[in-house]
Amino acid sequence: MFTKVKVGFFSFGAVTKDGEHQSYNSWHMSDHIPENMALEGVAYGQRWVCPPEYQKLRLAAEPSIAAHQYMTLYLMQEPAQRTLRDFLDLGPQLEAVGRFHQYRTSFMGGPYMLIKAYASPRVLVSPGAVPYRPNKGLFVTVNDLITKDPLKIERVSQWLDQVHIPDMLTLKHVAGVYWFRAMHDSPGGRTGPGNPPGRTIRVYYLDGDPVEMLEDLKAKTPIWKKQGRSLEKNDATKLILGSLYQTIPPTSKFDWFDKKPAGKK
Repeated sequence: MFTKVKVGFFSFGAVTKDGEHQSYNSWHMSDHIPENMALEGVAYGQRWVCPPEYQKLRLAAEPSIAAHQYMTLYLMQEPAQRTLRDFLDLGPQLEAVGRFHQYRTSFMGGPYMLIKAYASPRVLVSPGAVPYRPNKGLFVTVNDLITKDPLKIERVSQWLDQVHIPDMLTLKHVAGVYWFRAMHDSPGGRTGPGNPPGRTIRVYYLDGDPVEMLEDLKAKTPIWKKQGRSLEKNDATKLILGSLYQTIPPTSKFDWFDKKPAGKK
């Protein structure tokens, strides 16, 4: 069904100085996201956190991205190219007047074209409405191509669309999925280096406990394999990130990464 989203702009980042998470989160939530969402063509923006306990549960995390703590996603509609230009210009403009946080870095990001959006039948809404529903977090996978064989790439893409993603939509708390592919001709800018051709990101929107979703995935994966609904060997892509994220409420203490006294959780 219809979705107005054409592009997703990602940033996988971290705070680079102890004690700055409170100021970073306050700035990002109250200043940075509102200014970006005011741009023509930005349909929505949200940021999530991957706290230490979630980092330990990652299914994969390449060294180049493993240190990230937050993921931000802006959804863009037409005029997409002009929106991208305005979006990339905004950061330097805000920094020039002292409104850009200095203790943050990004390990990966940039613009990604939306391939397809999906909604779980249980949530009733259309795929285009999924990002606007309240969510408790995300499950995000990032894959890189390891082949140039178009037949292998097509086979895996069909399996994802016809088998894997429909299976994932049956998992506990998965409300919908947005599947993106890197626009490798666009610069990464402040979001880190540009992306290699063929890199894809799948964003699973969760309306319940993210850990429960991951437990359900681990329980069902062996069943899917036995039923022939899982690739025994994916010879087209490599998983470079598989991670859970929490939604960040305005009332959060932003203390996930504060050093705790010994003996305390």
